[in-house]
Amino acid sequence: MVLAVGLSASAWIAVEAEEDTSDVIAYVIVDGQSYPVTTRDSKLYRHNLERFGGKAAVFADDLNRWFTSLTHGRPLAILTALSSIGVALVCLRAARRTNDPSREDTD
Repeated sequence: MVLAVGLSASAWIAVEAEEDTSDVIAYVIVDGQSYPVTTRDSKLYRHNLERFGGKAAVFADDLNRWFTSLTHGRPLAILTALSSIGVALVCLRAARRTNDPSREDTD
């Protein structure tokens, strides 16, 4: 049941997911195609961040953006699917452990 619900939810998330454009600061047009420029792609942003906070601030910003990206769109669907598979395996292991006849106490 856990696996079915989890995989169904992840499929629904994958179908309904939209591209996250919250940190887009500009668009670049090359050969008629437009490509978003995000803050992590901006050299000025990264330079200013390093200037005020050092390399640790740049690393912390990259790490924060990576964790945040896992909670939106298709990566969230993948994370949900993997989590549901993991929980289903734990439930299966627990069910097998409680029904193991060799572990029963004989009185």
